Amino acid sequence: MKEVNAPPANTLVGMEIADIERALGPSEPRFRARQIYQAIYQQRLPGLESISGLPKALRTRLAETLPTGLPVPERFYDSADGTRRYLLKLADGKTIETVLMPEEGRVTLCISTQAGCPVNCKFCLTALIGLDRNLTAGEIAGQVLLLATLHGLSHSEGRINIVMMGQGEPLLNLDNVLKATRLLTDPAGMAIAPRRITLSTSGIIPKIAELGAAPVRPKLAISLNASTEEQRRELMPITRKYHLRDLLEACRAYPLRPWEKLTFEYVLLGGVNDTDADARRVGKLLAGLNCTVNLIALNPGPGIPYETPRPERVAAFQEIVRRGMPCFLRKPRGLDIFAACGQLKRMADQDLVHLA
Repeated sequence: MKEVNAPPANTLVGMEIADIERALGPSEPRFRARQIYQAIYQQRLPGLESISGLPKALRTRLAETLPTGLPVPERFYDSADGTRRYLLKLADGKTIETVLMPEEGRVTLCISTQAGCPVNCKFCLTALIGLDRNLTAGEIAGQVLLLATLHGLSHSEGRINIVMMGQGEPLLNLDNVLKATRLLTDPAGMAIAPRRITLSTSGIIPKIAELGAAPVRPKLAISLNASTEEQRRELMPITRKYHLRDLLEACRAYPLRPWEKLTFEYVLLGGVNDTDADARRVGKLLAGLNCTVNLIALNPGPGIPYETPRPERVAAFQEIVRRGMPCFLRKPRGLDIFAACGQLKRMADQDLVHLA
């Protein structure tokens, strides 16, 4: 899909040290690039003008040619449970969503990797938007940098978790996702441990292998959401191209690190994929994999033709799956502001009032 209104190619946020060296040119000493890099990602200075150690002439020159590129908060919505959903504006006027979920002793940031999403899962509000474009590495990492700055979050004390589960299919923007991951994990920069970053995919099989070959990468989560090929085709049309059997083979071949497990996510739809038979089939599909299963009772929304299952049905499903592997129920966060999993559709004030 051709991208329209692509953002500026060169922004400070999104650059690695080698990129900054090229932007500075051969006339500047190489230590300047590291100085700028650490000021932006480690010290979180808002722009070049704040880097007092840079010569004034250099600050002036770069300020004219190298915008910072951080997303701009346009609106935010606060949930009764403490979750905050941000609507962020990008340089070209496109908007994305990022969700902050505070918990005791840590905070989880749910970030977007595309503006919109092309995958068309039938139970997800984001699918109703379609795809505007991929995000740059700077726009992906910039969501974390922005929220860490706004909320005074320490990225050096192991208290930030990142889930690439906002708008978009991360594996369809893998180059930028991997570059953003390098920026987020670099000890000389934001210093977030790779084990605290998780990428969720609908199952883009060739890209799973490419992700596994990357030296710096997030953990992998697979959106399963069905117990048979036919059921998954109905719920996730991407299955017509990337079949369930082949997806599971790719998962078996995936090179897990010593501390790592695969995660499988399963959205439970009342009366559709939540039966005892479904649960038993899920157990058989995932048998022998080093994995955990996260269950998500459907988070409802307008235009979604499915219902949330009853709590007792969720509990029964979990009990069956956990006979063979760890199985957890993900607690929904931000339901009242449409910030929960599968609800990110750039809802604005008037939409929330109407839905209430």
